[in-house]
Amino acid sequence: MDHHHAATLTQESDDGHVACGRCIGRRTALMGMGAVGVAGLLAACGDDEPSTGGAPSASAEPDTESTDAGADATTPSEPASPSGEPSTPAGEPGGEALTTTAEVPVGGGIVLHGPGVVVAQPAAGTFVAYSSTCTHQGCAVTTVAEGLITCDCHGSRFSVTDGSVVNGPAEQPLPPVAIVVEGDQILAG
Repeated sequence: MDHHHAATLTQESDDGHVACGRCIGRRTALMGMGAVGVAGLLAACGDDEPSTGGAPSASAEPDTESTDAGADATTPSEPASPSGEPSTPAGEPGGEALTTTAEVPVGGGIVLHGPGVVVAQPAAGTFVAYSSTCTHQGCAVTTVAEGLITCDCHGSRFSVTDGSVVNGPAEQPLPPVAIVVEGDQILAG
């Protein structure tokens, strides 16, 4: 070994051990491994859905999943909420178009993943909406059929009539979402 060249990279102590001038210490190595571990943990906790940077535009086609309960939808004469009352005061315009009345089957409904809403029609001409986020662990509900809104993550089921829990493990009802029915359009309220 060329000691002259090695002197620039290593340093020999009196007891014969060689110390590297470019090597990192144990503390630095452990801190680096900890930082990599924290970065991996933060990445694992991130959202699996791509960020759109805001709300979907009214011109965008909503991402829907429809479940038919076997009956045709009818057009109501006035907007309705779970109680059957108008979901916004008369004369106030509705918000973003969510879907049409024809797309929501009687006894069933559709899951609108974009705006995070479930629109259901528990009885002919009565339209209701709830958050599509299950109150158990935050999964998106997946289907609406036979009067039930179902979350496939852990099997929770909610009533299309009032969003109440029919089958756990969820303990809280789905939060209602205000909607307005104008003609054949269902709008965010």
